[in-house]
Amino acid sequence: MTTAAAPSRRPRGPAWAGRNYSLLTAAAVVTSLGSQGALIAAAFAVLETGGDGGDVGLVAAARTLPLVLFLLIGGAVADRLPRHRVMVAANALNCLSQAAFAALVLTGEARLWQMMLLTALGGTGQAFFSPAAEGMLMSSVQGDQAGRAFAVFRMAMQGAALGGAALGGAMVAVIGPGWVLAADAAAFAVAGALRGLLDVGHIPPREPGGGLLADLREGWREFAGRPWLWGIVVQFSVANAVVGAADAVYGPLVARDHLGGAGPWGVALGFFGAGTVAGALLMTRWKPHRLLLAGTLCVFPLALPSAALAVPVPIGVLCAVMFVTGVTLEVFGVSWMTALHQEIPEDKLSRVSAYDWFGSVALMPLATALAGPAEEAFGRTPSLWGCAALIVVMTAAVLCVPDVRNLRRRTKHVTHGGRESGSASPDAERPVGGLG
Repeated sequence: MTTAAAPSRRPRGPAWAGRNYSLLTAAAVVTSLGSQGALIAAAFAVLETGGDGGDVGLVAAARTLPLVLFLLIGGAVADRLPRHRVMVAANALNCLSQAAFAALVLTGEARLWQMMLLTALGGTGQAFFSPAAEGMLMSSVQGDQAGRAFAVFRMAMQGAALGGAALGGAMVAVIGPGWVLAADAAAFAVAGALRGLLDVGHIPPREPGGGLLADLREGWREFAGRPWLWGIVVQFSVANAVVGAADAVYGPLVARDHLGGAGPWGVALGFFGAGTVAGALLMTRWKPHRLLLAGTLCVFPLALPSAALAVPVPIGVLCAVMFVTGVTLEVFGVSWMTALHQEIPEDKLSRVSAYDWFGSVALMPLATALAGPAEEAFGRTPSLWGCAALIVVMTAAVLCVPDVRNLRRRTKHVTHGGRESGSASPDAERPVGGLG
């Protein structure tokens, strides 16, 4: 008597959603839930202690300054050590600093210098975490479905950010910012535990190099040799700076004076999160051949929120603006990650990511620190219009870089650094950034 063969087990998810990818996605969801509310909570914690727009800017600058100082070192470290260990250590630092911040706010003992110090510690953790996390995510995905994998990852992360912003704004309004900061500390603890389970056995061991400076120089050569890469990073060094000033300083002030406080501002940020979810969902289906051309054109709407705050528009209109901005910015985000995954060798991912992050945040401490003085010197409305104008000018300028317009998506089995089995897209013109 013969027995029928047992049916083969069907995979639980798509082939690109392996164990590391799933753990990274779950951890990103947890931290996004906490961090979005914490951004709102930190600003209103400063305001509740009697601070003004300048003080909010100083606290925001205190977080971004360590990013500028330590990002390059963080990228080199992440390409030397197991990336998941760097991520866990960074999460532990973020957890402890946010817990201390929450305790000071809840006890009513928070002082400006203390808030600046603790946010600076959080920024230091982020400086080591970000390059390691980006390298780890990209190394966890292979094949021509990388763009879809990044879109799903970002959709999950941004969906959590949507809930975190709305919930965080409501919690700040109802029970105060201290408990929101405490929840963020707990989220870092949970995310760190998940990231501790990551497996780096698939990553080839690095050959001993000539030291940290040699690693940094090698990463710089990889970065500087690609005009599309450094051109967009320069663009976002300005765009991120002015958006950071608008969101961290002017947004809460406009919300307090015209929109009704933390609750409506949290709702507006939630609509931005909803837009990013919609944009990521779009990118699971849409694969533009000219990755960076499509992405860069979608950066122009990033100027709209600053313009809306400058008017200022009613909360309903602001929410619509934030939604549209989220959709278009996510098109850029997925396209950018796909381009990096396609063009950058795996063993240099974290260092290149560090130069990317470094350029993108280099001006943020200056912009947030000067946001308050700029308001006093020029007024809030002209300052916000200036933010919008700078975004438009820088985005138009980067479109003048030929490689930004010409970089094409590669098809079939794509691996890191443009080395693939298969061929480039049939309408590809030429390699970009010197890769053959």
